[in-house]
Amino acid sequence: MNMPGNRTGQWLRLGAFLAAFALLGAFAGGWLARQLQARGPLYCISQTGKLWNGVAPVPTGFQPECPQSGSYRAEVRSGDTRVEQYRIQGWQPRALLAAMKAGGYLQITDDPIGPGNYSAFLGRAGVPEIQYLANQEGDTTLITLSGRP
Repeated sequence: MNMPGNRTGQWLRLGAFLAAFALLGAFAGGWLARQLQARGPLYCISQTGKLWNGVAPVPTGFQPECPQSGSYRAEVRSGDTRVEQYRIQGWQPRALLAAMKAGGYLQITDDPIGPGNYSAFLGRAGVPEIQYLANQEGDTTLITLSGRP
C-alpha cells in the first residue's frame, strides 16, 4: 500500500543522500585540486601574485618558477621547507628586497658572493628566517627565497 507519508520519507532520504554525496564530491574536488597543484610546475607558489605566502605583491616583470628537483618538491609537499623562485630580465640581484622589506622583513645580511651571485638573510625580529639568493643566469636573474614554512 502506497501511503502519502511513505513517499515523503523516501524523498527526504533521497535528498539527504544526494546532499551527502554532493558534500563528499566537494571535499574530493578540493583535495584533488591541491594534489594537482603540488604536482604542477608552480607547486611551490602558495599564493599566485604574492611573495612568500602573501607578504607583498610580486613586482611587475617577475616570472614565478619552482625548483625542478624531486627532493625539493617532496620537502615542499611534506611541509618541511618552503621555497619560491622568481626570474627577471637583467642582473638585478636586490630586486625583491624592497618588496620583502615593505612586507615587514628586515635585511640582516648583505653578501655579494662574487660575480653573478648575491645572498642575504631576512627576518622579522632580527632572527634569520628567509635566505634570499640571486644567481645570474645568462641575461636574467633567478631569485630564490627559502626557509621554514
